[in-house]
Amino acid sequence: MGNKHSMKPENTEERSPATAQVQVNTERMLITKWSFAPGQQTGWHRHMMDYAVVPLTNGTLLIEAKSGNQSFQLVAGATYSRSAGVEHNVVNASDHPVAFVEIELR
Repeated sequence: MGNKHSMKPENTEERSPATAQVQVNTERMLITKWSFAPGQQTGWHRHMMDYAVVPLTNGTLLIEAKSGNQSFQLVAGATYSRSAGVEHNVVNASDHPVAFVEIELR
């Protein structure tokens, strides 16, 4: 989700990475489909662009951030957006696969 950089707590190295499939990459936007098996993660990263997320499945994400961890419920089709600068690691905390499409605006 966005540009990656190194900022890993020890426990993230035990998790396998989610699958990121770039679907569109133009001057104005980057669209990536993220697919997670249970326990998979994005890895720590910072979003350099405003972005929207379109969940394809229901599920629970663990959002790890410097300010603390929180649980977030994905609802299929319920789009949400965030501003550039968000720095986090996203983990599938569900007992089933989850997926979403991330749209980053340049």
